[in-house]
Amino acid sequence: MTATYTWDVFCSLDGFGSYGEDGDWGGYWGKQGPEFLARRLAQYQPEQRLVLGAETFREFQQFLGSSPGISEADDPINHRMKSMPTTIVSTTLQEPLDWPDATLVRGDAVDVVARLKEESAVPLRSHGSLSMNRSLMAAGLVDRLQLTIFPVITGRTGTDPIFGGAADFDLELLESRTLDGSIQELVYRPTLHG
Repeated sequence: MTATYTWDVFCSLDGFGSYGEDGDWGGYWGKQGPEFLARRLAQYQPEQRLVLGAETFREFQQFLGSSPGISEADDPINHRMKSMPTTIVSTTLQEPLDWPDATLVRGDAVDVVARLKEESAVPLRSHGSLSMNRSLMAAGLVDRLQLTIFPVITGRTGTDPIFGGAADFDLELLESRTLDGSIQELVYRPTLHG
C-alpha cells in the first residue's frame, strides 16, 4: 500500500505563493483568523512525514530559526511542523541540517518521493516547495493538492507563481471549505491532462 502524498500550498487569489520586498502584507497575508489557525493545527496533528525541497527548507530555517525554541503555546502550528519527521530532498544542502528530526536525501525528487510513497507507513505532506511539487504532480505522485486561497490580489508585489511552468492538469474537487468567512481551502485530486 502506498502512502498518500498531499501538496499543501497557500496562494493569493491571483495565484502567487508569496510577495516581494515591496509587499507589506505580513504572514498569511494578514488574513488568518481562529478557524484557519485551528484547521491548520488539526491538519498537522496526525502522524505524518513532511517532505520539503531545499529552497523551502532554507526559508523554514530562516523563518522558524535553527534552534528548537519555538514555543508550542505561542506558535503551535510552526512548533508542530518543526517537530515532525521531515525529509529534505536536495543536491545542494549539507549535513548537519540543524533541524530536530530531518533526513537529507540526495537525488531526483521524483525518485525519492516514489520510494517514500512505497516505504512510508504514514501519509506524506509537503508545504510550498513549488518547483519540486510541480515535478511530482507531472509524474503522477501528488494524490491531493490542498490549495488555500487567501482573499488578496498581489498583482504588484506577488512573486512565485504557484503553477508557473507547470504542466496542464484536470482537477477533481474532493473537499472545499470557507474559513473565517473569506479564506478558501480547496482539495483536489490532480490528473495530468491529455
